[in-house]
Amino acid sequence: MHISKYQWILFDADETLFHFDAFAGLKLLFSKYNVAFSQSDFDHYQKVNKPLWVEYQNGTINAHTLQTQRFVEWGAKLAVKPEQLNHDFLMAMADICQPLPGAKALIDALIGKVNLGIITNGFTQLQQARLQKTGMDSAFSHVIISEQVGKAKPDKAIFEHAFEKMGRPQKHQVLMVGDTLQSDILGGINAGVETCWLNANGLANDENIQPHYQVSSLTELHQRLFL
Repeated sequence: MHISKYQWILFDADETLFHFDAFAGLKLLFSKYNVAFSQSDFDHYQKVNKPLWVEYQNGTINAHTLQTQRFVEWGAKLAVKPEQLNHDFLMAMADICQPLPGAKALIDALIGKVNLGIITNGFTQLQQARLQKTGMDSAFSHVIISEQVGKAKPDKAIFEHAFEKMGRPQKHQVLMVGDTLQSDILGGINAGVETCWLNANGLANDENIQPHYQVSSLTELHQRLFL
């Protein structure tokens, strides 16, 4: 997995380049409505949110449905439109955004040596805000966002859209890096590119999805690319 092997390295965003602390973001969101958002509130939110994400990745609902449905109950409680709550949530997530350890050093080291891109199932409003906030917005030639494409990882179509933008590179010269087997790694495999699983929590692979490489941190990825 040496850098000289690749023309392009594609990254996922959430929990690959950036922390995604949804609980902290929701607490910040609801504090603006004078609500003390609790762990039990978060657990209930996730019971609604997680199945919506599965449906979104399976292509059975669109981004707008996911973003609004997860805030329908809170919208009714607070007499606020779900769309407004979702907007405020994404802005709260941008406010608290931090790169993962080693992210900035890795991206800085890769600039000028390989083309960089992002393929994310996240949402446009948040991706653009945090790329600007972290100063990484100029590092990536393309930021491919499922909300704009209308297809989400692991669907091959979002990768094909990316390849078109990238000028149709040789697939063996493309590496996809991500933290989620079911979307990032399976998506990369479906698209015919090499994959690297960022397994920061030492999870067992019980999905029978076989990445080409596995690392425990972005620092390890950095070292292996430049060995």
